[in-house]
Amino acid sequence: MSIASAFFVRTLKVAARAGIRMAAVIGGYLVASGHAVTFSALLNSTEAAWPHAVAFAVLGFGLDLFFRTDRALWRYVSIVDVGPIVRTSVLSAGIFLAFNFFLERGASLPRSTLLIVPVLDIGMTLALVLLRRIVHDKEALRAIAPFVGARDDSMPLIIVGGMDRVETFLRELARSGEKYRPAGIVTDTAGAAMRELRGVKVLSGVKAAADILDDLTDHDIEAAIVFLDDSLAPADFGVERLGQLRTRGVHLLRVPSLVEVGGGTDEPVMRRFELEELLARPPVRLADGPLRALVAGKRVLVTGAGGSIGSEICRQVASLGCGHLVLIDNSEFGLFKIDQEIETRWPTLSRREYLYDVRNKALLYEAFGGERPDVVFHAAALKHVPMMEKHPCESVLTNVVGTWNVAEAANAAGVKHMVFISTDKAVDPPNVMGATKRLAEAVVRAQQTGDGGHTRFSVVRFGNVLGSAGSVVPTFRAQIERGGPVTLTHPDIERYFMTIPEAVQLVLHATAHSAEQPDGPLGVFVLDMGKPVKILDLARQLIGLYGKVPGKDVEIEVTGLRPGEKLFEELVDSSEVAEMCGQSLMCVTDRIQGARMTEQTVQKLERVARAGDNLATRSLIFEVLASVRTVMPDGDRPGADVVSIKRA
Repeated sequence: MSIASAFFVRTLKVAARAGIRMAAVIGGYLVASGHAVTFSALLNSTEAAWPHAVAFAVLGFGLDLFFRTDRALWRYVSIVDVGPIVRTSVLSAGIFLAFNFFLERGASLPRSTLLIVPVLDIGMTLALVLLRRIVHDKEALRAIAPFVGARDDSMPLIIVGGMDRVETFLRELARSGEKYRPAGIVTDTAGAAMRELRGVKVLSGVKAAADILDDLTDHDIEAAIVFLDDSLAPADFGVERLGQLRTRGVHLLRVPSLVEVGGGTDEPVMRRFELEELLARPPVRLADGPLRALVAGKRVLVTGAGGSIGSEICRQVASLGCGHLVLIDNSEFGLFKIDQEIETRWPTLSRREYLYDVRNKALLYEAFGGERPDVVFHAAALKHVPMMEKHPCESVLTNVVGTWNVAEAANAAGVKHMVFISTDKAVDPPNVMGATKRLAEAVVRAQQTGDGGHTRFSVVRFGNVLGSAGSVVPTFRAQIERGGPVTLTHPDIERYFMTIPEAVQLVLHATAHSAEQPDGPLGVFVLDMGKPVKILDLARQLIGLYGKVPGKDVEIEVTGLRPGEKLFEELVDSSEVAEMCGQSLMCVTDRIQGARMTEQTVQKLERVARAGDNLATRSLIFEVLASVRTVMPDGDRPGADVVSIKRA
């Protein structure tokens, strides 16, 4: 709404409120005088009471300005907004009564008038506000006049969530103008079954909702179901049932997160589920207060900004109100895509993009020196295990040398906090990718204990992320859509999984925890990934979400472990000790301090890698890794001492 139109609407509201107040005084005078309601009596009452009516209207307007009740949006009025209206009206009547008796001892108005005026004022104002609300609330209009308007062809919608959240959502939906018609509510609220909320029937459970959706699709009626919170998740419906609903055309929807809403207006009240979200466990919910304190108003730089993790970091820090955002990536398309998204969703956010490679130290120094970031998230990495087995030189140059360059540039630019995004594959790594990420961790941990710098360094380690560039899910989806077979390397292989937004939220949470304790222990933060998931079970669930039967519609084939691949991933190394240090967060430190990653060691790795000798590079990687990890012989070393994670 423009400034001119907003001023016009506010003027109309003030005029309407003044008219009601004047009418209340005149009406009160008429009733108190005992005359019949005739035209002549109304004229006589107006002639006698109009000075008082004008005075009451002016007084009420002054109180509206003082209490700012004139700023209330009548279109969205609720019970909360009724209080200020009543308060202003009663206070106006009280002040008006006091002045009337002080000036003329109440001679010109019957005393009962002053008791009738606030009743009429409140009644007429609430009637006007309610009318304004009904005009923009389709459900309220339909409840009052069910036969008004054309037949409702909106899409039937089943709503799943707690009753308080459902009630709020129904209001939002009624005002949004979206073409959905609430057809039922599924809730875990005790005692709510077989009742109604805002005219919508509360169903007895998940099966009743599925039966309604099945009946609608049987009659070729397009339908949808929306999940509002974690009280009842899609998993409660079961993968097979969800897959059947998807196959029959039912839209699976959710409410957008704070990050997805961004800075724009007229955002939709619902979004479609991605398949990865339906596979995931219920996400960990964390307060965003510490996260805002970390980045609000700060200059934030993200390397690998065009990647799956880096781009989500950009979205979340933008939604948390960072002051300036710097995006670095060597992928032209990835950088262009996230830069355009940030511009569209947060158009007022100051930002700058750099098409730079973390391998180029000179360009990094230029970007860091010019931008002077407060917080740096280093997400740039090469992370495909089989690919890095074939290209160890490239893995060293990006994962190890690139991390050294970023850390050095951060120190030189006086960055307050740098965060390195690591992986569970850095734990007891048998492959090149995991080994180079573990060496990159050692690079950052060497900076943690270095002298002369004021930058605080953190390492955050987590497992596989559903939907990321390195995730198995996109591969499985492509295989299912081709008709199969779905291939996996071993029937017993397990991995930890979480969604991209949850992983990034926990990264920010770990960073905030580290920033809040500048004198706290330095080490690696490990995120709570829940329980490991069998890849075979994941494949079966994904096939089910396509409405197909594993082994019948889509075959599953086992191809054998690939070079460098482990059956099980761990979050804590055998050379480390871990303890809980926050919600869904462990702090991992070395049992014995191994050899530090020095500049000479990094330069040696870089020389061998740039020479292009893959065999020599691989050999040197594991030679340096052995000195860093300080792992004892198998017979002597204890297992990693890990404090188990328990959910609150």
